[in-house]
Amino acid sequence: MQNRFYQAFDVERASGKRSEGDFRSPFQIDRDRVLHTPAFRRLQSKTQVFWSGEYDFYRTRLTHSLEVAQIGKSICQWLRHDRDCLGDDFFIDPDLVEAVCLSHDLGHPPFGHAGERSLNHFMSDYGGFEGNAQTLRLLTERIFSQSRTGMDPTRAFLDGVLKYKSLWSELKSVTGKVPKNHFLYDPQEPLLNWSLGGNDFPAELSPGQERDGFKSIECQIMDWADDTAYSLNDLADAVRAGFLTVERVERWAEKMGHAIGEGSSLGELLQAIRRQRIEPFVGKRIGRYIRATRLERATNLLSGMSHRYAFDLWIDAEVRAESELFKSLAYEVVFLSPQLKQLEHKGSFMLRRLWEVLEKRYVQGGRIDGQDFALLSEEDASEIGMVETPERKARLVCDFLAGMTDGYATRTFRRLFEPGFGSIGDLVG
Repeated sequence: MQNRFYQAFDVERASGKRSEGDFRSPFQIDRDRVLHTPAFRRLQSKTQVFWSGEYDFYRTRLTHSLEVAQIGKSICQWLRHDRDCLGDDFFIDPDLVEAVCLSHDLGHPPFGHAGERSLNHFMSDYGGFEGNAQTLRLLTERIFSQSRTGMDPTRAFLDGVLKYKSLWSELKSVTGKVPKNHFLYDPQEPLLNWSLGGNDFPAELSPGQERDGFKSIECQIMDWADDTAYSLNDLADAVRAGFLTVERVERWAEKMGHAIGEGSSLGELLQAIRRQRIEPFVGKRIGRYIRATRLERATNLLSGMSHRYAFDLWIDAEVRAESELFKSLAYEVVFLSPQLKQLEHKGSFMLRRLWEVLEKRYVQGGRIDGQDFALLSEEDASEIGMVETPERKARLVCDFLAGMTDGYATRTFRRLFEPGFGSIGDLVG
């Protein structure tokens, strides 16, 4: 039975190629292509909260992405119970949502959000760096880079990944400052236009938060699945690591004026910590967050062209408030702790040293100590040499650094800057 929720507009690929004759649906092809890419495999060694490799237990970007995908698919199944909006032949495709969720962090660099902020700082003269924009770059250019269309995603898949829809230069023009985050690279404007079917944003959707609120239903589901995983699963890791203790939660709650009595969200969390039942607490909450979703019909720029824009995902206000509470707790008690900030500083320091030497050698074309050291592979150096402008050269150097795992970045730093590390027999990579 054909799913009427999607039309030819949604499954079109930028290359114009069709998947006729394949036993899989177009969205299953999108998902399978993501799963078999080096970029996806590298997520196993990229930081989620704690540095990858620190211990085997804690989540990495890979396990986080798998959890987000499971939650996203479960939301699709839950929403199919809404017979007023959906039906047996009219439903949000779980394979598409899975592909979007699996891809949502592909562009994140090593060392978590600190690495993302560092790369954006280094690239401030060259168009910036943003994890979501880098994901789009991977999907459309860098994955299977022998093809000009990269992975050649369907429009629905590409649009589902697009959490942000403002260009770097637009935000810079509006604010007068170099954007900190939540932007696309300027050369990605044609991809943004293609995802929207060539439609221009109305004047009331100005660059920034207003425009970023214009998301397909699949993107909205991914966003809530990501929030669910971030506010709950990362909480469990913080408890296991000893960052969230009864004393620290109580002290934070008192400082912020939050209730910790029986029946309150923090009270139930404290009870779970005391009883060493944090995993069951998280599992039950995930189910609650999934069931807190519902669909409402929407009318907007694209609602007449695609059912993907004809619905908004609504979240129960109480559940959303609890999610924000848990995210604030994790951010202020865990992410801002001196222990994690010291590690972030170390990661930023290594990336800065790597950027400085690679920028001098390959972007500025300068010699180091009077010599032309081959610091990158012949393939990477050749690709950089084929482009002309400093902006494009810097973008390729940034691609190299962003694609590194935590371990690869650390090994490369040590090989270049620590006299006692490395030998001619080392496997470079």
